[in-house]
Amino acid sequence: MKFKNCGLRAILMAMKFEIEDVAWTTQKWHTGDITGVIFRFHGLGAPALRGEMEGPEWEWTRAGALVVYPYYGPWSWMNRSARGLCDELIEKIYRQHHLDDSVPLIMTGTSMGGLSALLYTRYSKRPIKACAVAVPACDLQYHYGERPDVKRTVMCAFQGYSEELEPLLIEHSPLAQVGQLPNIPYFFFHGGVDKAANKQQHSDRMVADMRARGLQVQYVEAPDVPHEEPPQYLAMRVAWVNQFLSPQK
Repeated sequence: MKFKNCGLRAILMAMKFEIEDVAWTTQKWHTGDITGVIFRFHGLGAPALRGEMEGPEWEWTRAGALVVYPYYGPWSWMNRSARGLCDELIEKIYRQHHLDDSVPLIMTGTSMGGLSALLYTRYSKRPIKACAVAVPACDLQYHYGERPDVKRTVMCAFQGYSEELEPLLIEHSPLAQVGQLPNIPYFFFHGGVDKAANKQQHSDRMVADMRARGLQVQYVEAPDVPHEEPPQYLAMRVAWVNQFLSPQK
């Protein structure tokens, strides 16, 4: 199976676009100085345009962070087009808000969004301060056959690329990219009875390989939790992210 390279990034670079054209942000709720920029990546199949704040966004905004929810496609698997979109979006945000390099950039996400946060942290042009993920798919080579919806969405994400499928799965698998991850703090949460992204095949292996490389990883495990992040565990991820924000003035 071969795919031909896509050119969304080139299109974005050539055209003028507003932040709200390609992302939802908490800008209208934000007051005061921005203490950090948090990219929140969604899971598989979440194409709806956003309206109000939800979940952890309230607390992050109260802490002074600008939360960004990029519209990178319902099943992009952080492909090259999605990475190009995020690159351009980040630079536009930092320019528009007159932010310098001292303002931390943090990645977070769940499920496919967890994979996206890890992969974008690996490929990002701008340095990432920290990365926090919940129930992430870490081994895309394994995940490709783990659920029927993954196979067809991966094929859609890589349609148009010139490479064979196997090297594309490696390029887009956080587990295969551990050696290229930056040396920054990481947070993982995963439930022990997750049938959508098996904990033993994904986070357990990923965290072990990251720690073997000497990376700093906080790993929260919940033996009886399925493919979800209960409120008490979400609160832990929110608090972990907050420690990397700049102090509010």
